[in-house]
Amino acid sequence: MNAKKKYLILGSGGQLGMEWCAWLEKQGAKYRGLTRKELDITCLDALETLLDLQKPDVVVNCAAYTKVDQAEDEQQMAVQVNQRGPGLLARCCENSPEKPLLVHYSTDYVFPGRLADRSRWPDGYPIDAPAEPVNWYGQTKWKGEEEVRAACANHLILRVSWLCGSHGNNFVHTMLRLAGERDHLKVVADQYGCPSFTEPVTRISSDLADSGETGTFHVSSNGETSWYDFAKAILRGRKVRIDPITTAEWPTRAARPAWSRLDITALADVSRTRILPWQEDLDLLLRQIS
Repeated sequence: MNAKKKYLILGSGGQLGMEWCAWLEKQGAKYRGLTRKELDITCLDALETLLDLQKPDVVVNCAAYTKVDQAEDEQQMAVQVNQRGPGLLARCCENSPEKPLLVHYSTDYVFPGRLADRSRWPDGYPIDAPAEPVNWYGQTKWKGEEEVRAACANHLILRVSWLCGSHGNNFVHTMLRLAGERDHLKVVADQYGCPSFTEPVTRISSDLADSGETGTFHVSSNGETSWYDFAKAILRGRKVRIDPITTAEWPTRAARPAWSRLDITALADVSRTRILPWQEDLDLLLRQIS
């Protein structure tokens, strides 16, 4: 990492933002982290003032509306945070004299997630696969990507999937909590993908930023699993019964992709960080949590 660079982390109260701040602290880098309560990413004046005062070399946007089901009912709020905010931020970065690199995170949910696509692209959705989101959250994240590309030349858009880490709310923490409350769980077994873990995502993102990469990359661990098999791996050794169920047996407000693995070939070609199988990244996370 280039410790001489100055970083600005937006959404520093979320699981990825907290990981970024911890990583930069460990590296002795200069940074400022702002939570959503400290900065409204949809306020142009606030963004312009912030960039003018901080003069960062790298702006990392971890701010996002991530309540997938709730987004179906709070559509305008999701648009503001996931689309309008990144667009304004991108414009501010482009107009700033420092021309900072904008690192913006997106999601596997920009893709349609058809099981038929699993045969077409066995290594995962390629970066340039057509974006056809099946829910409002995915639509707003895709439009946010388009806003960033249109407004800021110096950008990195990093798509992650099934994001989990030691901070915040995520599937790993949920499974561990439920295992402490119940002796029988039901988990969807017909949705497939691959987890991303916040610590390696942060390290890889930092490497990409340092090496001058721009454009769009997919960032996840290696391999593929289902939510059911992921849950079994998280809770192995615990006396908890886990039954597989279908998506139809667990209806949700927002539609979910049946398959949303991301092809990380382009990342593997440029990353200085070895990309581990998801099982190894999970083991590392579980040791951190315990």
